[in-house]
Amino acid sequence: MLQSRRLAIIAGLLPVLAIGCRRNDPRGAGPTPEAAVTAPVRVPAPDTVPGFAFPLEPASPTALQAVPAFPELRFDRPLFLTHAPGDPEHVYVVEQGGTVRRFENRPDVTETELFLDISDRVRQRHNEEGLLGFAFDPDYANNQRVYVYYSASRPRRTQLSSFVATSASSVDATDERELFRVEQPYGNHNGGMIAFGPDGYLYAGIGDGGAADDPHGHGQNLETWLGTILRIRVGPDIPTYEVPADNPFVDTPGARPEIWAHGLRNPWRFSFDRQTGRLWCGDVGQDAIEEIDIIEGGGNYGWNLREGTHVFRRGEASTPLREPIAEYGHDQGQSVTGGNVYRGTRLSDLRGTYFYGDFVTGYVWALDADGDEVKSHARVATVPGLSSFGEDAGGELYAMSFDGRIYRFEPNDTEAEGRQFPTRLSQTGLFADTAALTPSPALLPYAVTVPLWSDEASKQRWVFVPPGEKVEYDERGPWSFPVGSLAVKHFEWPGPGDRPLRLETRVMIHERRGWAGYTYRWNKAQTDAELVTTSTAALHPVPVGKGVELRPWYYPAGADCLRCHTPGYGQALGLRTRQLAGTEQGRGLIATLVERGQLEPAPTLDGLPAHPRTDDADIELDARARAYLDVNCAPCHHPGGPAPGGVDLRIDTALADAAVLGTAPEDQLGVDGELRLAPGDRSHSAMWLRMGLRAQRGAMPPLASLRVDEAGRALVGDWIDALGAP
Repeated sequence: MLQSRRLAIIAGLLPVLAIGCRRNDPRGAGPTPEAAVTAPVRVPAPDTVPGFAFPLEPASPTALQAVPAFPELRFDRPLFLTHAPGDPEHVYVVEQGGTVRRFENRPDVTETELFLDISDRVRQRHNEEGLLGFAFDPDYANNQRVYVYYSASRPRRTQLSSFVATSASSVDATDERELFRVEQPYGNHNGGMIAFGPDGYLYAGIGDGGAADDPHGHGQNLETWLGTILRIRVGPDIPTYEVPADNPFVDTPGARPEIWAHGLRNPWRFSFDRQTGRLWCGDVGQDAIEEIDIIEGGGNYGWNLREGTHVFRRGEASTPLREPIAEYGHDQGQSVTGGNVYRGTRLSDLRGTYFYGDFVTGYVWALDADGDEVKSHARVATVPGLSSFGEDAGGELYAMSFDGRIYRFEPNDTEAEGRQFPTRLSQTGLFADTAALTPSPALLPYAVTVPLWSDEASKQRWVFVPPGEKVEYDERGPWSFPVGSLAVKHFEWPGPGDRPLRLETRVMIHERRGWAGYTYRWNKAQTDAELVTTSTAALHPVPVGKGVELRPWYYPAGADCLRCHTPGYGQALGLRTRQLAGTEQGRGLIATLVERGQLEPAPTLDGLPAHPRTDDADIELDARARAYLDVNCAPCHHPGGPAPGGVDLRIDTALADAAVLGTAPEDQLGVDGELRLAPGDRSHSAMWLRMGLRAQRGAMPPLASLRVDEAGRALVGDWIDALGAP
């Protein structure tokens, strides 16, 4: 029997309580879920730090209760709930018959608005046909575009189309743009889910075409879309769609290049973890097994050779098979419904847990995974007629039911009711006096040699390492921090008079599943800060000369943080030797950790490698430019990083090996003769050109900055020009 290994990370500092978890006529692999788990593992937080400590109780079949989220509302076969980018005040519910309803996200709401109605063209002759998928364009606030995936007739097919909203509460259903269609041989296994990934591409789940046993062998056939998840590029300026150049089967003879993963029976519901970007999918089984998969590009998930981890039919796989991360048998359910990784604040104990359920039994499970290793897996609730899950702008989880209700989850034990994730900075214990910005004595201050560009904001930084725990030191690469560590960064602009304008305080926490980021936005009174649950931008007055200028500031949500704090580079970006050794406060942090016995192997302070100051003209230009690129660009541009093209801008990589010299970028800006880096010519170097863009395609950095770093751009430009000098 599996143990609940939930962890109260820190008493006294932001308590991230780490556990994790994991699809309508859905059906799934890995360890079988237990009805309950044994006594909890209690990890005492250090008593030197005042604040929160939440030892967690074990999960059980009744750990949570499903309660109506909107008691006055009823829906007709609800299949999905979502929110529009930039509008945290409303949610949208998809009804299978062909409608989408919009309403205020509050428990006492009594009315809904008809946002979209395409019931006149939706086919619903089979239980798994209808309006099956709905997604907002990531840039919806500007282009008002939405995407739908639905069943249609003559011929029997599923179809992806886009529409444009004519107002905040209505879509013009007469102006339909068809993007693709898939002819369906049968009325079941049409798939249904569409969603935009963190890469900005649209993903679509297409079932194997239906009937039983996959009679046409679609699951292992790369020449058909059936039995796959597709990945395509869509947008207002693209008539239908484009195929991303890095799709895994683009260069495979005979394969459909749109395919991202295959070997799936009916991927009814999948979702992206809004914090890590990981793609979770519930794939419906047939005879005996329902499975949960972690979907990766090029993955073959076995159908119809496998049902979960079990052999279904003898034969040769077209590509190597991937095992599911979890499965359950038909003694516990018969149609898996994939869900979401919980990232809300109401259920603090369950942050980072993947929820999924079963359509037939209504059972809901919570799966806690560390990478591909399942730490705990338990049934926690029941929802009758469970058709789907969804989340609002704040990451709160909802369950759709064919009884017409939308449910949310509440803890059954009264102690857990108070264990919500801190939504205000003053609740975290990070500051002894939040209004005065007086840090807790447990926080150690530090500074970095080359600050990451942050739209001219000044910053203060602190770190916490749990007493008795050790940091693994690396002279040239990232340091490795123990679970429970925190890195805190506070941002300010000049304000009126002598007072600074506090913008935000960000917290990176090393949870058991890795680092996670949280942003707290300061209120107008500058006395406290609120947790940011959806990325947004705001204008603030900033003194400039004798006047005032309105400047935009971007407030990132947690998922945005991990787009820069990447595992391959090292997610604690500033906490590395070269950044710390060049400042007095940074060297002081190293000395303190060595003195406490918390840095191993313990370095000596003499001769530590350090970045040069980028504004020190007495330092060689090449050294300063490479330091700037290492800090600002290499977190994404490194081997295995999220940026495409194989560019490696880490400072220890020779320029000749960085894949930039004389190489044309894959996504060009339209400049004749454009290269990633054209030695001696900044005007033809994409590296320099993109640094001058903001809030548009090709901008670098791609997020969290709305002002050009003119000094950094000049430095890189001078360096590029000098590369061509004799």
